[in-house]
Amino acid sequence: MTARRRKNSAARRAAAFIVLAAATVCLLLFSMKSGSISVSWRELLRGLFVEYDARVAAIYDLRFPRVLIAVMSGAALSCSGLLLQAALKNPLADPGIIGISGGASFAAGVVAAFFPALYFSAPAFAFIGGALAFLIIYALSWKGGLDPVRIILIGVAVSAVFAGLGAVLGGVTSASGVSVTVSGLSQRTWGDVKLLGIYAAVGLIPAFCLAPACNLTALEDRAVRGLGVNADALRAGVSCVAVALASSATAIVGVVGFLALIAPHIARKIVGNDHRVLTPFSALLGAFILLLADTVGRLVIAPNELSAAVVMSVFGGPFFIFLLRRGDKLEH
Repeated sequence: MTARRRKNSAARRAAAFIVLAAATVCLLLFSMKSGSISVSWRELLRGLFVEYDARVAAIYDLRFPRVLIAVMSGAALSCSGLLLQAALKNPLADPGIIGISGGASFAAGVVAAFFPALYFSAPAFAFIGGALAFLIIYALSWKGGLDPVRIILIGVAVSAVFAGLGAVLGGVTSASGVSVTVSGLSQRTWGDVKLLGIYAAVGLIPAFCLAPACNLTALEDRAVRGLGVNADALRAGVSCVAVALASSATAIVGVVGFLALIAPHIARKIVGNDHRVLTPFSALLGAFILLLADTVGRLVIAPNELSAAVVMSVFGGPFFIFLLRRGDKLEH
């Protein structure tokens, strides 16, 4: 690539970041202001910084945490999908599709049902459930190598098993009035924001640090070892971070399918395949997409609402089918 082409490519990437960041900020402000409680910008700012306003206080306590959690969980899920696609060399890898989110959700449900005092450790237990699901999928999919179709089929089966176990757990605990189902983005609190912020940071920071190494996953393992890198350890480390990101988000907002599939694919088309750029862009795009899905779900049939997971399923399902029909290959 010539110096001029590299310069033009860098300029396009910078412009894409600026546009997406501006769009995310605008959507965030719109989502914070829009809803069943309507106030003007002047009233909102005055209620936040000048004097107490009951309506603004309600917005601050209910809507602000929801918006921030959508941004953080969207970034975490998008990065998780990107890392899984790189580690498994599978363009269809998505923690929601292949069962990682199902395992994490079940583990979080067990904590909610039997160990409610450990609520703030729920993401850690969700990681154990997600990791168990990933190991089961990996072990059952291995047959002289990892076949993308086999991973998806086994992952769907594992996801169904954990969904069934979750239903059984819900039935067993329903008599006591204990909810073991993570209810999505509604009714989130500032405590949830703090909790997810800690666990998401623990996953996102390593994800950004691993970005240069992720570029090596496109190579054959023999070539990676020739560069002095332990290919197995690299893929295991990338997978571990991916599972941690998906599990922490799932423990707070529940299973959100297809986001981790859609965002990385769109990001590749916009900024290319270099993970040093692709990883942060995917995180920002995932935050935008999930926040958009939640905002649409809140407003489209107001005063009722659709969960962000339902909105993502409506649009993500056709996208998944499109990738299957096209036989898309993971690009690096």
